[in-house]
Amino acid sequence: MTKISEMPAVARHFISNLDLTVTSHPSWTQPVPANERRVSIVSTAAVSRRGDKPFSWLAKDSRTFHKTDRDLVMTHVAVEFDRSAWQQDLNTIIPLDRLEEMAADSEIDSVAEEHYSFMGAADPVTMEKSARAVAANMKREGVNTVFLIPI
Repeated sequence: MTKISEMPAVARHFISNLDLTVTSHPSWTQPVPANERRVSIVSTAAVSRRGDKPFSWLAKDSRTFHKTDRDLVMTHVAVEFDRSAWQQDLNTIIPLDRLEEMAADSEIDSVAEEHYSFMGAADPVTMEKSARAVAANMKREGVNTVFLIPI
């Protein structure tokens, strides 16, 4: 992780000028017991399946990948982000194998079929439409736990 003060001027300026969204009425729910959880991943690593449309700078949309997909690519490139760990082990940013192990050990109920990624460099305010679509997809799939992975 890089401190904002250590970022190149362009990135530092962009991040420092984003408005902080404060939700006045967050919609929180009571968590279900761990062994009843159906888990889906939401990442901001701009990860997608090889061959899918790459994320553009400040993309407002998301990409979907299946729990069995392992040939994933990361569109998000920043000089202050070291990508070498995930290139060696996808589970450092998309822990699908670890979730499957948890399901096999009955620590969680199941791993959702579909998982989602956004472009982390985009302004969250502009992503609301896509975020609502992802939430609707997860609801249809019976997801009751979301593993948020900010990158």
